[in-house]
Amino acid sequence: MTTLDYPGELAAVVFCQGCPWRCRYCHNGHLLPARSAEAIPWCKVAGFLGRRSGLLDAVVFSGGEPTAQHALGAAMAEVRELGFKVGLHTAGCYPERLEKLIPQLHWVGLDIKGLPEDYPEITGVPDSGRQAWRSLEILLGGGVGLEVRTTVPPIWSPDYVESLAEQLVRMGVESFVVQTCITARALDPQWRHRASEPLGAAAQARLAARFARFSVRGT
Repeated sequence: MTTLDYPGELAAVVFCQGCPWRCRYCHNGHLLPARSAEAIPWCKVAGFLGRRSGLLDAVVFSGGEPTAQHALGAAMAEVRELGFKVGLHTAGCYPERLEKLIPQLHWVGLDIKGLPEDYPEITGVPDSGRQAWRSLEILLGGGVGLEVRTTVPPIWSPDYVESLAEQLVRMGVESFVVQTCITARALDPQWRHRASEPLGAAAQARLAARFARFSVRGT
């Protein structure tokens, strides 16, 4: 149960196994492989949610990368039938799949990990930036609630964050969250326990003036 993973709603979070990217700061390494011995069958998840119908407002599919699961659309449809709003946390790895899911969605938290050309340094995957920013375009035109969140890795300066934010403003993003990078369990050992340079009060004020909703999480 969470009040943070779907802003303004009391929600349950379903963590989906598997992700095609290997982000250097990822702290959920156990969710990266496509399969896990600890996976919970969907029938048990659905039963759990059914017993909470009327008690919770929403269900958020998180990960890993939920859109890597081909049964995600069917699971979302079942959740809607139970009376819940449907939220999604995604890195935008699969724009075409994401576009097909929009009719099922009420809200999306989209991770934008950097400017498109800088993605491979973070994800280890060529062309990953094009996929993520294409997903952003789709969501901005899809009529679904959207929050863009960016985790600030140790290699970034506050100036880079502001440059990224400026590009988001130009695209029409209204809700932007800057997240502190948690590096204690970072996938890349070279990044473990390295601190990101924090955004100062002046930079936060400039960003807050550019977006309808802006916040910093994890400080």
